[in-house]
Amino acid sequence: MTLLDISQLTLDLPDGTRLLDGVSLTVAAGETVGLVGESGSGKSLTARSVLGLLPSGAVTTGSLRLDGLSVLDATAGQVLELRRSRASMIFQDPRAGINPMRTIGDHLTEGLRLCQRMPNGEAQAAALSLLESVGLPRPAEHLRQYPHELSGGMLQRVMIAGALTSSPHLLICDEPTTALDVTTQAGIIAVLAEQRAARGMGMLFITHDLNLAASICDRVVVLSAGRVVEQGDAREVFLHPHAEYTQRLLAATPTLSRPRERVVAAPSDAPATLAPPAVLAPPAADAMLSVRSLSKEYHRRGKEPVAAVVEASFEIPRGGALGVVGESGSGKSTLARMIVGLERADAGDIRIADRERTAARTRAERLAHARSVQMVFQDPYLSLDPRITAGHAIEDALRLHDSRGTADARARVLALLDQVGLGERHAQAQPRTLSGGQRQRVAIARALAIEPDVLVMDEATSALDVSVQAQVLAVVERIRRERGLTVLFISHDLAVVRRVCEQTVVMKTGAIVERGRTEEILDAPQHPYTRLLIDSVPRPEWEGERSATP
Repeated sequence: MTLLDISQLTLDLPDGTRLLDGVSLTVAAGETVGLVGESGSGKSLTARSVLGLLPSGAVTTGSLRLDGLSVLDATAGQVLELRRSRASMIFQDPRAGINPMRTIGDHLTEGLRLCQRMPNGEAQAAALSLLESVGLPRPAEHLRQYPHELSGGMLQRVMIAGALTSSPHLLICDEPTTALDVTTQAGIIAVLAEQRAARGMGMLFITHDLNLAASICDRVVVLSAGRVVEQGDAREVFLHPHAEYTQRLLAATPTLSRPRERVVAAPSDAPATLAPPAVLAPPAADAMLSVRSLSKEYHRRGKEPVAAVVEASFEIPRGGALGVVGESGSGKSTLARMIVGLERADAGDIRIADRERTAARTRAERLAHARSVQMVFQDPYLSLDPRITAGHAIEDALRLHDSRGTADARARVLALLDQVGLGERHAQAQPRTLSGGQRQRVAIARALAIEPDVLVMDEATSALDVSVQAQVLAVVERIRRERGLTVLFISHDLAVVRRVCEQTVVMKTGAIVERGRTEEILDAPQHPYTRLLIDSVPRPEWEGERSATP
């Protein structure tokens, strides 16, 4: 039975800009249809149209029917009833969708009490049952907790439970696993698949992760610039893509099974030395970054301290790239923050370019530390000041560390933007007017402005679509080749780590449990936890059959 039927849907803004151009797709009960494409392709707008969430003043043509209701012709009351009983949506960022001032129980029971007129006791029991169904470990305790007390993966399960309170016929998932680690992502996908099967729901699944789409979707619709360029059975689309655009997306998607394309060789032939904590050899002569026995604990009032990083030791040669992988909470970001000086280590030693950088106490020491190592964060929008232009942001970093004049500084800004593939017009742009990939390039340009010895990238490509991710990684590749830049690359995407890094360490609950050459770790993991990470990576049933594309 066809649950959702979109036929020749077009959407124009009041100024005449066409955002959707003849989009057609269907979703049947019990079926999962994937919407894939780059940022700005119209995926989220198409999905939001199903719920009547259209831009102000938008003009639509075509038809959009959900469960027999013509959404484009529906009254406000009918659209409200549709959202309450026929369709629900899970958004990308669970923290943006849950009121931080209210408990999880309040969030889940509100719709049950107000829309379904359930007594409070019944609503509490229903919320408890929903939390159990999505696999949360302590449902009764979670009902009393606030959003900040839960991890990202746990909050996404809460969002799924909230979307299921109305027993929807159609569940719309808008990037529900973006930026989650592979084991958490696998858990979320398992919950969605289980709930779809148990309830007979249809699912419209939006993602930029083609490997994930291939593993969960029955059919796939590929969007580009608001148009459907290809659609069909997922196996056929991914194994035998006809549209050139689909072929480009697949070519840009890194996979664990694909032979690793070495991004850049380190200037030195010596591999990274990853000495175990118990046997600390003298630092290698060519080591650009040396971390030895680094530890960090967080103390909580009335609770046991949390060991965020435990005796971490590794070295990276000049021009090398080391990947750090592990689940959320494994200590990756804490390790990175200590290396760049945003956290103070409890014990251990950090040396960059053979200079001690463990604890900067004076302003001069902090500036010297910042000149030696810079960081690119996961969300480029939050790391850029929205009040100033991209060029101004880079110029501020230059002026903090360099006494060059205004004219020289601005010339340097343009040179840096050119180096990351941007131009003079981008220097005058506010961050909100740039795409995600462009903002991340600005963040890289700013980090490279003072020519640091080490660049730390903390999930810097996890929220980007595959083509933009490929462009950002190409920028880093070129800069490594030209400057001999040393990179510490933190990511939950093992396929990207395989592409970028010569060496990898695996972290679990603050400790390094496995280390070595990236190919060896991913092809023949020794530690059970590493095998769990690799087994959690989404793969289609036809893995290995994908045909070569141009």
